[in-house]
Amino acid sequence: MSKTNNRIASRMNIIFFLSLLFSFFLIGKIFYLQNIEIESITKSTIEAVKDIEVESPRGNIYSDNGDLIVSTVIKYELRWDSKIPSASTFTNNIKDLSKELSLHFNQTDEYYYNYLNNARLNNNRYLLIGKNLSISDINKIKSFPIFNQGIYKGGLITKEQFTRQSHLGKVAERTIGYEKVNRTGGYIRVGLEGAYTEFLSGKTGIRLMQKIADGQWKPMTLNYKRKPVPGYDIHTTIDTQIQDMVHHELLYQLEKYEADHGTMILMESNTGSVKAISNLGRTSEGKYYEKINYGIWESQEPGSTFKLMSMIAALEDGVVKPTDSVDTENGVLKFYNSEVKDSNRRGYGVIPVSKAFEVSSNTGIVKMIYDNYKDNPQRFVDRLINMKINQKINLDIKGEGQPKIPHPSDKDWNGISLPWMAFGYGVSMTPLQILTFYNAVANNGEMVKPNFIKSIGAFGEEPVYKIDKEVIMPSICSDETLISVQKMLKNVVEKPWGTANNIYDENIRIAGKTGTSQIDYTSDETQYVSSFVGYFPSDNPKYSAIVVINKPNKSKGFYGNSVAAPVFKRVAQKIITKIPIEIEISKKDIDILF
Repeated sequence: MSKTNNRIASRMNIIFFLSLLFSFFLIGKIFYLQNIEIESITKSTIEAVKDIEVESPRGNIYSDNGDLIVSTVIKYELRWDSKIPSASTFTNNIKDLSKELSLHFNQTDEYYYNYLNNARLNNNRYLLIGKNLSISDINKIKSFPIFNQGIYKGGLITKEQFTRQSHLGKVAERTIGYEKVNRTGGYIRVGLEGAYTEFLSGKTGIRLMQKIADGQWKPMTLNYKRKPVPGYDIHTTIDTQIQDMVHHELLYQLEKYEADHGTMILMESNTGSVKAISNLGRTSEGKYYEKINYGIWESQEPGSTFKLMSMIAALEDGVVKPTDSVDTENGVLKFYNSEVKDSNRRGYGVIPVSKAFEVSSNTGIVKMIYDNYKDNPQRFVDRLINMKINQKINLDIKGEGQPKIPHPSDKDWNGISLPWMAFGYGVSMTPLQILTFYNAVANNGEMVKPNFIKSIGAFGEEPVYKIDKEVIMPSICSDETLISVQKMLKNVVEKPWGTANNIYDENIRIAGKTGTSQIDYTSDETQYVSSFVGYFPSDNPKYSAIVVINKPNKSKGFYGNSVAAPVFKRVAQKIITKIPIEIEISKKDIDILF
């Protein structure tokens, strides 16, 4: 009996020990599940499903006359989660769905039958059905078998995609701007698109997404947790009709003279509102497109258009009067081993300084400046600096070129710096900076900052941001000087000896200055920059403009009056009909009329 009890006791001990061991294992497993694995599962789940920021539609860009220039176009991408539909739904409808898709996308039934079946077999949860689709495409496809069950039963996933569409095509592209994706997936934006992206961008939305294969995220709901807020619209100063004129007239002239590149900018004299800007560069095939924003970026020697700055400086300092005489000699001046030459190789003899400006005599203008400032060149330079032509305009659009006005304190100042500055060499300015100065003359001395936008705000609502006229300088010179140079600029076009007399038209009345500067001094073949800058109508200016054409084919022409000035005239002719004619009518005339 004792032996039997011992065996029973031993067995009970073994059972107890095994039970105790199993209890420890069970407790350990529970602890692991509760404290380790559950944490891992929770972390994985959190990483697989989370709120994702989604892009908002960018605001539109409008012209001055309300035309749509750039808009955000909503396109859609359709994806399909093949695991969502039930087996019966998929089996009963796959053939009909394949047929509908084949008709819509112009593929065979067999292609879509295999495409959808393979996705189902491979558990593809993000199969591409179509992209760049319109809302009408989406509504139609949503009615197809299986897809008409929606996201939760049919598995159809709809994603919005926002793309920018320019309604001017490539016209003014470098100024209006565009956006493109860089290598890292971010955006590169230029022009107004870049300058005002903070306003255009709006506020991103939030949508619950699920992470699937290949790092893709699919929406888990139809609705947003936070709906995207569209960006503000921008209303520009650009006039689409004038812009079209400027673009095509510049293009015509560039093609005619086989030039490397060119720009034209036109703005309202009083406000500084830029109505049109075109920048065209030549490709290796001889075609032209908006390559670089030359009008804003390209800082180069202006040549004879800088003579206006020299003349104003001399008149303001009182070193000359318009009627003072200057001897242009035989059209050649020598400074050390360098020569200043007139285009008229015989020179103009002794003439008034005003006429030296009108015929664009290099020797006359250089003599006027050199003789009066050679003992104190800083006085001349300080006068130029006082007119703020050494400063950037500080545009919101990025890429403005840096102007350069040499100073006697510079290390590279030498004996020819002063005479060369007088007729536009050694200095450097962009076309828009030159135009801003000439516009001040047209605007009775008031220098205003060029602007490209009028207001920013949501469509149909009060603007949140208005652009008012910004005055850079109340007056660039005295009224007496202003009247003198205004007359000279008119004579450049209206007098028989004026360098731009070839564009004279009594119906337009243009005032301005030609420029022909040499570039590429180090090359075997000298190249030229042809320019014309001025305003119209000369008696009551409404618009100012500049035309700069770089490296025209010399065999066809290179002087500013023949290459650049005709573009100015043709644009002015087309615009002038839009300017109202002011007529004073007496009470007697009114009585006769009525």
